[in-house]
Amino acid sequence: MNPPGQAVLGMSFNRLAVPLLVLLILAMMVLPLPTFMLDVLFTLNIALAMIVLLVSLNARRPLDFSVFPTVLLLTTLLRLSLNVASTRIILMQGHTGPDAAGKVIESFGNFLVGGNIAVGFVVFLILVIINFVVITKGAGRIAEVAARFTLDSMPGKQLAVDADLQAGFINDAEARSRRADIGREADFYGAMDGASKFVRGDAVAGLVILLVNLVGGIAVGLLQHDLGVSEALGRYALLTVGDGLVTQIPALIISTAAGIVVSRASSEQDLSREFSTQVFGRPQTLFVAAAVLGVLGLIPGTPHLAFLSIAVILAGLGVWLGRRRPAVLDAKLPETEDEQLAPLDVTWDDIPPVDVLALEVGYRLIPLVDRNQGGAALARITEARRRFAADMGLVVPLVRVRDNLDLKPNVYRITLKGVEVARGEMPNAHVLAVDTGDVLGRLEGVPGTDPLTGMAGVWIEAGREEEAELRGFVVLQPQDVIARQVEAVFRQHASELLGRTEVQQLLDTLSRTHPGLVEDVTPRHLPLTTVQAILQQLIAENVSIRDTRTLFETLAARAPKTQAVDELVETVRAALGRSIVDRLFEGGDTLHVMGLSAATESRLIAEMGDEGEALLSPATLDALNEAAERALAEQQADGHPPVLLTSPSLRAILSRLLRRNLPQLSVLAYAEVPADKMVRMTSELSIEAGA
Repeated sequence: MNPPGQAVLGMSFNRLAVPLLVLLILAMMVLPLPTFMLDVLFTLNIALAMIVLLVSLNARRPLDFSVFPTVLLLTTLLRLSLNVASTRIILMQGHTGPDAAGKVIESFGNFLVGGNIAVGFVVFLILVIINFVVITKGAGRIAEVAARFTLDSMPGKQLAVDADLQAGFINDAEARSRRADIGREADFYGAMDGASKFVRGDAVAGLVILLVNLVGGIAVGLLQHDLGVSEALGRYALLTVGDGLVTQIPALIISTAAGIVVSRASSEQDLSREFSTQVFGRPQTLFVAAAVLGVLGLIPGTPHLAFLSIAVILAGLGVWLGRRRPAVLDAKLPETEDEQLAPLDVTWDDIPPVDVLALEVGYRLIPLVDRNQGGAALARITEARRRFAADMGLVVPLVRVRDNLDLKPNVYRITLKGVEVARGEMPNAHVLAVDTGDVLGRLEGVPGTDPLTGMAGVWIEAGREEEAELRGFVVLQPQDVIARQVEAVFRQHASELLGRTEVQQLLDTLSRTHPGLVEDVTPRHLPLTTVQAILQQLIAENVSIRDTRTLFETLAARAPKTQAVDELVETVRAALGRSIVDRLFEGGDTLHVMGLSAATESRLIAEMGDEGEALLSPATLDALNEAAERALAEQQADGHPPVLLTSPSLRAILSRLLRRNLPQLSVLAYAEVPADKMVRMTSELSIEAGA
């Protein structure tokens, strides 16, 4: 015995339901049906039409009834098969009496039109015209236009989903769901555009079947059953009208449902509630309508009772709605008070998570970050994150963007793990003209600074961009300034953005391309925290970790001998030396660097001993920073990169000591310089020279 919900071949019954239904519908066209079964199927057809109409009324958006085009096809096919079955019975047994094709057809022919054949034909034609010309044609046109605009708007909607994902408003799962909904919406309206042709064809088929039943029935009655003309016309015409009405009424209901579905916009309410809220939601409109009807009811010659009674009903409804709205508001107040008097207990879920990187803006800057208002700041931030990932090999977490009413209207701030790290203010209707050092003349305006490069600039009125560009200034729009400020923050604090999650993602990516390499490093020889510390130190010294293969191969070879982070970092730097030098000197063959004098090197080594920089005296530290500033000024005056070359034993120490005051200074070890590069000392860092 099969388990519940399973069919013979392991297929569930719900998967077999539609194929079986289609086969039964097709079988009805070729197999004769008894009149009792015909009555049941006609009743079922009417019930299905009502169910489809109710579902369409309760759908909040078109995609809630996305199967409707298929339902439209199946219901149309069901009606046509019933027409074929009823036509067979009418032509074969119509001579026996008005109940030859079943009680349903007889009741529609007698009760709905009172047995009057002429009235029945007129009603049938009116229903066909309403269905074919009005409802079906209108619904088809709506579906056609909606399909066209939906297809045209798909790229924009996809970009909007990508922007929300990049801004952190939604997660990956919700983004995939939205993209799927966009595709389903386009498929739905395209299918509805084609499915509307089913209903139009059904109306035409109804007219043809009506003529076939009438002409064919009269011919059969006259030639085969020896009926008189009037008797044959009476019997077959009544059956034909009943058959036409019993199929056209469900067709009209289905067409109405199709029009409702394609004409609805997405909403959080069903159609009944939305209709009552929007049409009868304002008592003032009811009062105006009541007044107009009341005036019309007082005009002599008009139906006073009808106009005045409807006017009174509308006025009473308006009064009831006006009293009901304050009552609803008052009813909600005690709930609010109860919530304030008896708050729920605090749980861990009530603690909001801290955003790794967040951008908060004042209300006047919202258009710069709102994609719906044409703001391009998010796109610029995404481009900056992509550049940084390609340069440093680190994917910056999504930047959470929100408005903050506590900020001044034109102020924005950037937070790192909940702590403010940068802030800026935008003058109204101004752009930033940055002085690149090769400009003609000066521009009047409010002084400013490019947040990414630190170059001086000036805020000028919007509209003077062409003037500034002709003078050699680089013009930055407000959204560009915000994006560059965010980029400056994550470049400066990149090492803090490399958490355990990001390290694990990097390891997972490397495992897919180089299986076994990651396992040779972690967890076999190094814990994940040590790998994270090594990567963070490399990022802090502006070393790209894109070459993960070389990096982990070096760790795999060195980690069995030592787990000291500093030693491992120096080993990795030596392996990545060519990449480091190439980024600093842009592929030059001659490296113009600052050197460390022998006396200074001896003094530092003597003072530190085995304890490292912790034993350096404050006087030595001050003298070291002053000497580095002098050497750096000479180096930059000559147009050379700010690079200090020293011995491997001092490189890490000098990098830590000088990084705080001179973040732009890079410290290289001799072991990191490729053998095919020529080194030239252009300035010397000497503590004794400044003493």
